[in-house]
Amino acid sequence: MEIRVNPTRMELKRLKTRLATAKRGHKLLKDKRDELMKQFLDLVRENKELRIKVEEGMKEVHVGFTAAAATSSPELLEEAIMLPKRQGELDVGYRNLMSVNVPVFSFDIKDADRAGGVNYGFASTSGELDAAVIRISELMPYMMRLAEVEKSSQLLADEIERTRRRVNALEYIMIPQLETGIKSIIMKLDENERGNTTRLMKVKDMMLKAALESKRADDDIPAEE
Repeated sequence: MEIRVNPTRMELKRLKTRLATAKRGHKLLKDKRDELMKQFLDLVRENKELRIKVEEGMKEVHVGFTAAAATSSPELLEEAIMLPKRQGELDVGYRNLMSVNVPVFSFDIKDADRAGGVNYGFASTSGELDAAVIRISELMPYMMRLAEVEKSSQLLADEIERTRRRVNALEYIMIPQLETGIKSIIMKLDENERGNTTRLMKVKDMMLKAALESKRADDDIPAEE
């Protein structure tokens, strides 16, 4: 699709200014897209490592709870873990990453100095249950970081897609249209210039022809005696 332009020098100057701006914007957006991709791939690698660590840890927790359920009565298990005797605070902040506000999670557990993060006494519970609960406490920071990384990856992916569309729009639509418009104006101005030159040459020839005819007429008039 070509843009409609007026074949004037003022319009030519305006289009050249727009083209220069579009090329600068295109370069900046490509640099931004490349840096976003680099940051995104770093987060993806970290996300993979964290997910493996968390999934392996949760498998251990599941095995521990299964073993505890096999060696203890359901009532005892429910009594041990039914009430949260500890509290935690989740603070959600943001940081700017390549013009994208990504979340930063800060999780603070109160009474963190209690024995291994267990909320109950050890007297009436099995070792498997104790190990599973302690393991969950150990996994909590990794789970918070995993949630933070996954959300950041999603936001970066959305921004990469938006930036990619803008880069493509400039590269394949706007810049070619501006270049075509500039070329069209230059061709039209050159055509007008050639037409003006041709007309001037014709006028000059006509003037020379008229001058020659006038001179001949003067030469043909006999001089008075």
